[in-house]
Amino acid sequence: MTDESRFILCPHCKAKTRVKITQDTVLKNFPLFCPKCKQENVINVENYIITLIQTDAKTQC
Repeated sequence: MTDESRFILCPHCKAKTRVKITQDTVLKNFPLFCPKCKQENVINVENYIITLIQTDAKTQC
C-alpha cells in the first residue's frame, strides 16, 4: 500500500490549492479556498473524486 497524496485542484481555475488528500480521505461540505482566484467553493471528496456543491448564497465582502 502506498501513501500517495495529492493536492486538490480548484474547480474553477484548476490551480493547486493548499489542501492535500490521500485515497482514504473523506470530506463532506468542505469549504475549499483557492489562493489564485480568491474563490471559496464547497466540495465533497471521496476516493480522489471531487464533487462541487452548488450554493445559492453569495459571499459577503
